[in-house]
Amino acid sequence: MALRARPLTSKQPSESDETLKIIQTDSSDDDEIKDLPKPPPSPPSSAPATLRQRAVSQTLASTANLANLLPTGTLLAFQLLTPIFTNNGVCDAATRPLTVILLLLLALSCFLFSFTDSLKTPDGRVFYGIATFKGLWLFDYVDETGSAATLPDLSKYKFRFIDGVHAILSVLVFVSIALRDKNVVNCFYPQPAIEVQEVLDIVPIGIGFICSLLFVVFPSTRHGIGYPVSHPK
Repeated sequence: MALRARPLTSKQPSESDETLKIIQTDSSDDDEIKDLPKPPPSPPSSAPATLRQRAVSQTLASTANLANLLPTGTLLAFQLLTPIFTNNGVCDAATRPLTVILLLLLALSCFLFSFTDSLKTPDGRVFYGIATFKGLWLFDYVDETGSAATLPDLSKYKFRFIDGVHAILSVLVFVSIALRDKNVVNCFYPQPAIEVQEVLDIVPIGIGFICSLLFVVFPSTRHGIGYPVSHPK
């Protein structure tokens, strides 16, 4: 009796075998990724400031500190009135002349206030005046008792050459502050050329540097309107 050969059936791969192959493939891919060299670290987004940038920032900060040498009333008027007169930097035929007049008046106040001084009497009263060639001429002093014994020697407050130097320096400091104000610059130079922009960037820094040196060499001893009150000399 002849035996019939049983047909061979091909073994189908099971789902577990396919899953094992996928896991092995993924693990091999992970090993290959780990073996790849790591890319170099990316540079920081903001590079450290260069020496020139730090110098410019320090100079601008020193120029801003020069505002302490100006009368507080003048600075307050400049900060409050400039946006109004310049229409926030958008000037026309009417606001531009008004802005010029405002800047001239503020510069004149810086010049005149440099000649003012104050004194505090022993009884606590404070008087303001302007320096003349003979002494200090007081604005608000009224001699009620008929005796000026409570006042110090006013001839010590007379006008000196250094007062004129301080007056000119105060005007220059005000000019440097005005040139750094965006409303003033946009009013007179809405679209400045490259050369004009360079001048606007350099001139205030130069003025601030020179004036800071001169104020250190020739310090002011007066404490007039807008400055702290001085005691009898």
